[in-house]
Amino acid sequence: MQFDYDLFVIGGGSGGARAARMAAGTGARVAIAEEYRFGGTCVIRGCVPKKLLVYASQFRESFHDAAGFGWSVGSTSFDWPTLVGNKDKEIARLSGLYAAGLERAGVDTLKDRAVLAGAHTVKLLKGDRSVTAKTILIATGSWPFMPRFPGAEFAITSNEAFDLPKLPRRMAIVGAGYIGLEFAGIFHGLGVDVTIVHRGAKLLRGFDEDLQMALADAMQARGIKLVLNTEAVAIEQGAHAFTLVGKNGSRIEADLIMYATGRVPNTANMGLVEAGVVLGPYGEIKVDAYSRSAAENIYAVGDVTDRVNLTPVAIDEAMRFVDTVFRGKPTPVDHKGIPTAVFSQPEIGTVGLTEEEARASCVGVDIYKASFRPLRGTLSGSQERMLMKLVVDRETDQVVGCHILGTDAAEMAQILAIPLRLGAKKADFDATMALHPSAAEELVTMREKWAPPQAKAAE
Repeated sequence: MQFDYDLFVIGGGSGGARAARMAAGTGARVAIAEEYRFGGTCVIRGCVPKKLLVYASQFRESFHDAAGFGWSVGSTSFDWPTLVGNKDKEIARLSGLYAAGLERAGVDTLKDRAVLAGAHTVKLLKGDRSVTAKTILIATGSWPFMPRFPGAEFAITSNEAFDLPKLPRRMAIVGAGYIGLEFAGIFHGLGVDVTIVHRGAKLLRGFDEDLQMALADAMQARGIKLVLNTEAVAIEQGAHAFTLVGKNGSRIEADLIMYATGRVPNTANMGLVEAGVVLGPYGEIKVDAYSRSAAENIYAVGDVTDRVNLTPVAIDEAMRFVDTVFRGKPTPVDHKGIPTAVFSQPEIGTVGLTEEEARASCVGVDIYKASFRPLRGTLSGSQERMLMKLVVDRETDQVVGCHILGTDAAEMAQILAIPLRLGAKKADFDATMALHPSAAEELVTMREKWAPPQAKAAE
């Protein structure tokens, strides 16, 4: 059977764009459809604009710290529209680079919504035409999840948070995952009175417990209010503000309420099931280790598969897809040992197993921890502390997890992912010369094993 394309990609985000570009480089005939803007969640309404807003929000603290170092900082003011405008210019530039890179690679770029009309047929809704492809890749990403409840229409999600017409005076954020905590730090740093409302007892489900507790303490010390063990069930509109109503009867007034309660795969109304694709309970595309769906010629990468929802993971999955399908080198995706960061304030960088995961999978575990006030804080007056933690398999001496809270934690986690992937042992860390003065030197100078207070008392 003759097809119009060897590969048709639906979704122009990080994973889809990389797959299209790399596949075209093998000589394949490739098209990609994107209904909004090339770049996807990460570039348009995720990682990149969020990190720009994080930078903006950190200046207030820097101005405060400067006095301890002899600087006399005059009156300062902040203009939200200027930040939003400059952010939009950068996002437009990056989106243009994505589109230009695809075109240079010889990919047909289509600004249209594409859905499946069969296992090999893609219908373009705006253009009202259909094309055929030997292989189809779904890379449509995910979308913020908004639960149904009375007053839900009054809340925003992270999508709208990037383009607010003005900053609110008071803001309630529902959810304590990385998105909610990052935006809490952003808006607090820009002068907003922020309250986090979370139905659980701890922040950042799935992260190491020491990081959860240390971040909670640090955020509260900065002035962010945490309302835990509280399930929000309604939003009431008042004359001048909104009220977030908790299941336990609590009532929190705010000028703006943002929901950050997870994301769901973008698979609705795409004709996937009819084409033979199997979906999971949240709409995620079920795929094998090679990103192939239940339909033999249809693959999926990125958040739409709900495996590990990070931009570099989507890109890696795309590369493995191209290796498998277009380079004749079947390569499964390796989701182990992925470093990740939470750009909260202070930020978190982590790689490997949490202490809880290690205790469940290793015969024995040794923990090494350091908590200290970084050098900058000695003159600035800041009492905020950094936390560094190594999780070691006692039987093999292998470092299986590293968790950091504090300045540049993300940068350190990226570098640490390399030795952890190579199986470095605690003895290798100990034998490495320290770089002084640096915060990271603590990673190679920790010698005393940590024991819980009750264990020490029993000795």
